[in-house]
Amino acid sequence: MVAIGRSTEQSSRLMPERDYHEFYEVAGFFLFCFMSDSTGLAIEIQRLKLKLTFISIALLGLLVLSLTIGGCGQSSSNESAAIAEPSPSASPVASVDPESVNPQLAMANTRFGFKLFSQIYRQQTDRNLFISPTSVAIALSMVYNGAAGETQQAMARTLELEGMSLAELNQGNLALKSALERADENVKLMIANGLWMQSGEEFQAQFVENAQQFYQAKVAKLNFSDPSAPTVVNEWVDRQTNGKIPEIVDRLPPETRLLLVNAIYFKGKWSRPFLVRSTEDRPFTLLDGQQKQHPLMSQTGEYRYLENEVFQAVHLPYGKEGNIGFYVFLPKPEIGLSGFIDRLTLETWDGWMNQFGWQPGSIKLPRFQLEYEITLNDTLKALGMEIAFDGNRSNFSGIKTPPPNLAIDLVKHKTFVEVNEEGTEAAASTSVGIVATSLPPEPFALTVDRPFFCAIRDERTGTLLFLGAIVDP
Repeated sequence: MVAIGRSTEQSSRLMPERDYHEFYEVAGFFLFCFMSDSTGLAIEIQRLKLKLTFISIALLGLLVLSLTIGGCGQSSSNESAAIAEPSPSASPVASVDPESVNPQLAMANTRFGFKLFSQIYRQQTDRNLFISPTSVAIALSMVYNGAAGETQQAMARTLELEGMSLAELNQGNLALKSALERADENVKLMIANGLWMQSGEEFQAQFVENAQQFYQAKVAKLNFSDPSAPTVVNEWVDRQTNGKIPEIVDRLPPETRLLLVNAIYFKGKWSRPFLVRSTEDRPFTLLDGQQKQHPLMSQTGEYRYLENEVFQAVHLPYGKEGNIGFYVFLPKPEIGLSGFIDRLTLETWDGWMNQFGWQPGSIKLPRFQLEYEITLNDTLKALGMEIAFDGNRSNFSGIKTPPPNLAIDLVKHKTFVEVNEEGTEAAASTSVGIVATSLPPEPFALTVDRPFFCAIRDERTGTLLFLGAIVDP
């Protein structure tokens, strides 16, 4: 899950093997850890590493973020036992219109998402890639609340937040959370935050207050040296994910001072399910030109569709109202996946979104399941956040007054995604009763039998929940 301490990595089991079926489900995890090294030299003790881990997993949509902060000394052995669950926020939750998401924040998240995706893709063009830029952005926004000086400026540039005040960012994220969670009565999308603080330790009141009010974090005291502390965290995560993620940590180092867990849970059924009997094995061409037999789901109907000299693309909605959709972009053979991603910017994306139109056709889409993992340290440094990883220069005094100093130590991202045929029945078609005034367009045929790009998007806010490049389903 995250590396704890200076050199030892502690690995946490994310979820057991399960029989995944019925839905296209996505999940994500984030983990932040702050702690101290109490065994080193005094000068070393003055440095504190902020360990940040992101893991996003697709079986549902889930994100978990954990923060651990260490002080200069050991935790007292006579601290109170672990508290069972984060208590409700004491701060009033700001009242917002769920539809009033700040368009500047939506654009910032999209621009950051494509930067992040493209930077990762350039590092590994020969493997599957699937990330949740929204999860990364939300988690880093929470940490941004504790950044100051040049560190805050660098994070603002990386996250595309320049020109936005902290109040606008936080209010925007609260509105975004509300809008996403109310996307569709037949789609379950939940964002939850839990904040555990070491008993007896003090943190900046404004940082905790912002986490409560704008990210609706549940706050509790916890003795991280208590053997039952991991159980407390795991039981909370288990409840937030409807039992899909029963364990996220196997142990917590006693030096832990603050733990922040952010869970994003997504469970969506296709508005129109694919029939299992229509799925058949067909050739899928890999990057090296070799072919393998792979099950392709098949469906015919009327879809939002776009084709140009670069790609064919189709939109497949989830739920009753279709407020969240799955986009598939199949680059033309002469363009290839790399050529498509080179063109992927906020401006081109917005242009494409405005060009989709209804058209009859047939779709053949791979049924696939994949797991993806990457450490994002180098990626975020390349995007301009290097100072946040430098313990000599970073400034996170908005989280805890130094000494010791805080610096980001590890950012890890992991995803798991599954796409299959099942889903709820289609909602009533809005195209009924439309009279054609000209010849109908030729039915398209989209066979996704080579590397492709995909995205899960909230249609009302433009939020990109997940992005993927699938080269070997």
